[in-house]
Amino acid sequence: MCGIVGYIGDKDASSILMAGLNKLEYRGYDSAGIALYQQDQIEVCKRVGKLDNLEELVADKDPQGQVGIGHTRWATHGKPSTPNAHPHTGCEGEFVIVHNGIIENYLSLKEELLQQGHDFSSETDTEVLVHLLEEHYTGDLAETVRRVAAKLEGSYAFVALTVNEPDRLIAVRQDSPLIVGLNDGEYFVASDIPAILEHTDEVYILDDGEMAVVTKAGVNLSTIEGEPVDKDIFTVDWNPGMAEKAGYDHFMLKEIHEQPEALRRAISGRLSIDNQEVILDELKLSSEELAGYERIYIVACGTAYHSGLVAKYLIEDLVKIPVEVDIASEFRYRDPLVSQDTLVIVVSQSGETADTLAAVREAQDKGARVLAISNVVGSTIPREADDVIYIHAGPEIAVASTKAYINMLMVFYLLAIRLAQIKESISQEKAVELIADLKNIPNQAAQIIKDSEELFKEFAGDYAEHENAFFIGRGLDYAVALEGALKLKEISYLHAASYPAGELKHGTLALIEEDVPVVALATQKSVLDKTLSNIQEVQARGASVTGVVLNKKEEVVDALDHVIEIPETEELLTSILTVIPLQLLAYYVAVEKGCDVDQPRNLAKSVTVE
Repeated sequence: MCGIVGYIGDKDASSILMAGLNKLEYRGYDSAGIALYQQDQIEVCKRVGKLDNLEELVADKDPQGQVGIGHTRWATHGKPSTPNAHPHTGCEGEFVIVHNGIIENYLSLKEELLQQGHDFSSETDTEVLVHLLEEHYTGDLAETVRRVAAKLEGSYAFVALTVNEPDRLIAVRQDSPLIVGLNDGEYFVASDIPAILEHTDEVYILDDGEMAVVTKAGVNLSTIEGEPVDKDIFTVDWNPGMAEKAGYDHFMLKEIHEQPEALRRAISGRLSIDNQEVILDELKLSSEELAGYERIYIVACGTAYHSGLVAKYLIEDLVKIPVEVDIASEFRYRDPLVSQDTLVIVVSQSGETADTLAAVREAQDKGARVLAISNVVGSTIPREADDVIYIHAGPEIAVASTKAYINMLMVFYLLAIRLAQIKESISQEKAVELIADLKNIPNQAAQIIKDSEELFKEFAGDYAEHENAFFIGRGLDYAVALEGALKLKEISYLHAASYPAGELKHGTLALIEEDVPVVALATQKSVLDKTLSNIQEVQARGASVTGVVLNKKEEVVDALDHVIEIPETEELLTSILTVIPLQLLAYYVAVEKGCDVDQPRNLAKSVTVE
């Protein structure tokens, strides 16, 4: 997730912008830049890498001005590089812009602009915005921004400045956060509160579809269409440490709450305009090449491995080809049976996982084509793989993965539907139904967080008193149960084990005793009766059972001590929704036990050693 800072007032904008960008470093970034209005021109400074690199450049150029914008970039379109860093300028350097989000229709807009004679210097979708401002400028930047925004599809928050009207900044929000800070005679724009908290605690929080015209005289709020907006000032009561977490106690909780937005980014630009098909334009593989594979290996570690287990069910069900899922540290040492006829999919949030990287090289040495699924643009695994699909989860600060996991699942859903459409293994009607349900998943995820969080706060203490917990499920529910157990043990240090529900009687029932916590996932209608029987087995032995269910069937509810209901959706698509309550359970148990939630003992975010 990128960071935005803007300033207009009577002070040195350069130092304020750099300080604001420093406050946003926690969000993660691969490049940064600032732009200032100075002596009838816009001076741009930007560099790849850490802010130290940018600070050296700013010190050398020493730009002077009282109006400017800054940005830290987390690469989505185009690798980390100076040309791809923000701010972006137009052909004549008269307009400058910073932007968060994804412009879904940027390719068609870029083609039009190229035909009109515009030259582009980056690979980004953002640069389209500044050329559109240049092309359609009416003499009124606010009106021009409205015209440009009407052409955009996707999610965005952007701030624009022009030498033609250097007394104002124009800020627009659609699906990406943006705030305006107010202080006596000076005003700020930012993507997050920490960037400006040392200057002011009074802000306007823009809603989707809103625009702010910011001058030294004040702030004018309206809709993008131009209708006036009357908004209360929000007074921030966070301390600086809390502000980095947007008021949440931990990054993990913040990232759980960011999941609906992260899911929207994963889908953005990957569905046709009529929602009839999945489009994965980033793949070099042609449709014919994809259709030719009759066997798939998925190789990963930890949470990423669990996403692969879900994908196995999806792909085998929809595409009707066999899928083998391997732990990367095992794959590289067992002489795997892969060849030119095999598609190997490797999954790594960081793109630097040592065992997974070794698996990439092992598979390629055997002639297989490797498709990487990753979160970090330009990391080693995407660079070495033959193809890559980025999950666009944004930076994950907490060691325990939450939003990266569900975005991995979302990408696998998209890939499975795409493969099924290519191979015609499902009807077009079925594909359209799945796509429609998939588009609704982010809203349903938000609803689950809202509905279930308080319940977990209430009974987390019951779990914290125990040394063991068990997770059970069948089919897709078992794959998700593995991830739920991992989350609980890695951040609360409570021993948690996951089992296929039908395996209980083959040994595990010996461990079930009075009040031991059991989490039962029961969202798969095709095996619901079987799962219910397994729930009754553990309850009969005194277990305290928390159930995650798709609908509250009376006979299921009667067998449970606690019930979490997820919204109705296609049975194959439940995995993203089912895991969210398990994340919240792990979080609140860890808090109850006083554990270091964001940095659990002995663990690291990116495992770069064997």
